[in-house]
Amino acid sequence: MRCPYCGGENTRVIDSRPVEEDNSIRRRRVCDGCSRRFTTYEKIETIPMVVIKKDNNRETYDRSKIESGILRACHKRPVSMNQIRRTVDEIEAEIYERTEKEIPSKDIGEMVMRKVHDLDPVAYVRFASVYREFKDVETFMEELRKVLS
Repeated sequence: MRCPYCGGENTRVIDSRPVEEDNSIRRRRVCDGCSRRFTTYEKIETIPMVVIKKDNNRETYDRSKIESGILRACHKRPVSMNQIRRTVDEIEAEIYERTEKEIPSKDIGEMVMRKVHDLDPVAYVRFASVYREFKDVETFMEELRKVLS
């Protein structure tokens, strides 16, 4: 790592710690040449995941879409933002563990359904009603029966 102050190439890491919010590592460094300290952040570079939509169009994976869907489903429910973030982190980890770099939106939807089911039953029914596009009351009732059993 090159020193941003003197351009020296000899620097040492004097402290490392994980940064919780974005899965990176914060490293405190010192330059052997000028003795000045600076901070760097290290993050894994990933190949962008591509989502295959229902109409076969492709778009870049966007974490915020999952987060906003879960937020809407959990509106006025006793679910904290930390629980929602943790849930989205788990879904994202599952997505990136896959060997393929293209994933059908249907697979992501099913992952979200499983996780939201564990999070809150009312949020699950809300999410399912939008995701499964219930056409009538009977299909809605079928899903409710599954949750109740």
